[in-house]
Order: sequence, then C-alpha cells, then structure tokens
Amino acid sequence: MIIIKRDRLDQLSQAAAESARGRQNLNLHQAYADPCQRLFNAIEPGTYIRPHRHIDPPRFECFVPIRGRMALIVFTDGGTIDRVLPLGADSDVMAVELPPEAWHCLIAFDPGTIFFELKPGPYIPLTDKDFAPWAPGEGAPESGAYLAALTEKAICECRV
Repeated sequence: MIIIKRDRLDQLSQAAAESARGRQNLNLHQAYADPCQRLFNAIEPGTYIRPHRHIDPPRFECFVPIRGRMALIVFTDGGTIDRVLPLGADSDVMAVELPPEAWHCLIAFDPGTIFFELKPGPYIPLTDKDFAPWAPGEGAPESGAYLAALTEKAICECRV
C-alpha cells in the first residue's frame, strides 16, 4: 500500500521550487518498466515544458489537478494553439485524458501546483516524447519568450 500524505506533497512542491527546472515528480510505480506509470508532478510558474506528444509507442496521458492552478495547452500539428484548458482551483475541468497524437504542454499559474499523471508504461526516456519541431528546446535562448507568449495566451483563455 502506498499512502501519500499532505506533508509529502509539501516536500515535493518545495523540491520543485528549489529545482533549476522548476519541477519535480514523485513516482508511485516501482520501475520505468512497469506497465502503468503513476506519478505526482509538481510544477512551478515559469517552468518550461516543451510541447510534445507520445507516439513511440502511442500512449494516452491522463492529468488530474491536485493543488494550484494550471493550464493544459493543446496544439495543432502546425503549432497553433488549438485549445487551452484550465485545471485546478475554480475550474470545471476535473481531469483530462489526452490521446497519443495530441501535441501539448502544461503551464503553472500558482506556486505549489501539483497534478497526478497516469500513462501506460514502460517509460523509455529516449522515445517517450516526440518534441514539437516548431517549439524551442528546453534551455534554448528563445524558450523564455515562447513560454511568456504561451502563458499570456493561457492567462487570457483561463481568465486568471
């Protein structure tokens, strides 16, 4: 039995806040080879998760907000924003399951934002994500401006 208490999520948020990438996860699965990947993901405002999809092999992804407010941004194949879904406090959206071919990223609005993620395993780091060719890589000089534009659009769409 795995029991996650509030103080463990507080520690996870603190670790994300102290991380250079602004995020941290807590895996509930025992190994990357497990057939079901289950994890809490803490993300801070300003963290850049490059738009991606999961197609090798095709995998759905399910997100359930736990704390804070965030937005799931879904893109067209050409990189245009198709949909912005608010998740978390004050949102009617309680969970989202994305199909494998959906280009997406998540943006945190509040410090201490956490979501629960569920997806089929195994997790294979080299092929897990198909990164969008139209979005800058993490750490690229233009990624800050790209994230700022996405955040501005998400704020407008979510009425934050």
